[in-house]
Amino acid sequence: MAQLSDNPALAQALLTLVRARQFELTPDSMCQGQPVRNFPSLDLAVVVFPSAGAPVFANVLFSRDFPEGHIAQISPKAEQVSNIVYLKDQTNARYESIAWLPGSDWRQLHWETLTDTVQHSPPGNSFVAPYPASLLKLMVLVGVARLVDLGKVDWRSERTLAGTKKSVAEWADSMIVASNNDATTVLVRLLHEEKLIVRSGPAETNHLNQLFAQYGLHTLQLGNTQPDGGWRSADGAGVGHHHMTAWDSVRLLWLLADEEAPWLPAGTPALVSNESRQRIWEWLGDQGLHTVLSSTSLAGVPGWTSGIPATLSPRWIQDDGSVQVEAIRFPADVRSINQTATRHFAHKTGNTENYCSDAGLVTTTRADQPRYIIALLSNLGSRYQAGPDCSTTWRIPALGYSIDRWIASHFN
Repeated sequence: MAQLSDNPALAQALLTLVRARQFELTPDSMCQGQPVRNFPSLDLAVVVFPSAGAPVFANVLFSRDFPEGHIAQISPKAEQVSNIVYLKDQTNARYESIAWLPGSDWRQLHWETLTDTVQHSPPGNSFVAPYPASLLKLMVLVGVARLVDLGKVDWRSERTLAGTKKSVAEWADSMIVASNNDATTVLVRLLHEEKLIVRSGPAETNHLNQLFAQYGLHTLQLGNTQPDGGWRSADGAGVGHHHMTAWDSVRLLWLLADEEAPWLPAGTPALVSNESRQRIWEWLGDQGLHTVLSSTSLAGVPGWTSGIPATLSPRWIQDDGSVQVEAIRFPADVRSINQTATRHFAHKTGNTENYCSDAGLVTTTRADQPRYIIALLSNLGSRYQAGPDCSTTWRIPALGYSIDRWIASHFN
């Protein structure tokens, strides 16, 4: 089986696979089920770790400005993207994500750049970074892990919200495996209590964002959260304040995977301790919401389309084969599909009306198959869902499946 060593081959494959899904035909419920008026925004990055040789990586982006796709320029050391100006997402006074409303004229909107590296990018190559939705909870988890590593917090210590008391570890588990928003509030409040984020009126000193920047992840930003744990748009945070790009999301997971990070100086300390890293991967591996790049939680629903063929933790499968993840229920019987799944996908999903995201590490027990990290951020949220139990269009899990198959056939 041939092994590739050049990033352009992977980038071209990703372009081809996205184009084949015909995202421009995605029905939009805000347009009475007619196809989207503008090509959706998709930020897709992949890093493959072959059994021998250096990692292979690529990042491609699609939007109304790049309907045929745009290849991100990345150095051999996997440094920052150098040919894209990332723009901040935004809302209006009613917290509506105005960039994604039907008929939104981007020429009439005031845009701000996401990072201070705009001078290194040519004019015209701008990309509105879609809100990461609940993928942002991965950033919160890393922040909590740092506090534990610094001895400021113990995973066993308890925190209370609305009469519910759980350990920090239990809140973290709920935030990741079920994307629980209350758990996120508790842990964001913890970041403030332990001064990882400090607010003084409107001013903010954000040591978490500074930490990400120190590791070269400049587009990972958790902004304008509140001391009481407020993190959503209605709290003055949310859209326009929390940012992630696919490339920095895969590089964050790259660091957590304990792989050598070529963009950092030799001897750079680990982002989190081995114990915290192990906990993070256990929670990501127990993910119950396989509804985006993987679709195992939806197996059996009408129109089901396979995504990355990932196993669902038996923790969530009921006696009748249905799936129950805390308060979230998927009624179809997933047992037959789950039994034939060949991948382990440790990941975090995100989903709102206007946004859908997924990022994680794919592994297999087969010695001839490589590990890979994948991240996708998009504006294809639940308003584009294929059915009431779905998070998004079936085109996204279909894309995950085709990428997985391409990697399996080209790497060992």
